[in-house]
Amino acid sequence: MTSEQPSVERVIEKLPSRFRADQAKNVTCVYQFILDERDVFYIDIRNQECRVIRERHSDPDITLILNSVTFIRVVTGEQDGMGAFLKGHLRAEGNVMLATRLTKLFRK
Repeated sequence: MTSEQPSVERVIEKLPSRFRADQAKNVTCVYQFILDERDVFYIDIRNQECRVIRERHSDPDITLILNSVTFIRVVTGEQDGMGAFLKGHLRAEGNVMLATRLTKLFRK
């Protein structure tokens, strides 16, 4: 990890600006993220809009559990999400098919 690596806070802050509304037609779902077993937030996607909320959702469609380094690498395109999953760096619970759509919903 270089000193140029963005912080988790900065990456989370930027998610709404990187959202691709054109890819979210007919998408209504909640992606829960748990980073390092302590940082918790969710992305609520509906009506081609994206909201990031810094808390735990009561009933997410999918929960993605990973460490902050893997999160940053996947979001910035440095690491493939499927590769992280296959290496055991990312765990998904719930509707895992939604995980495959995530990369289309956000620009790198």
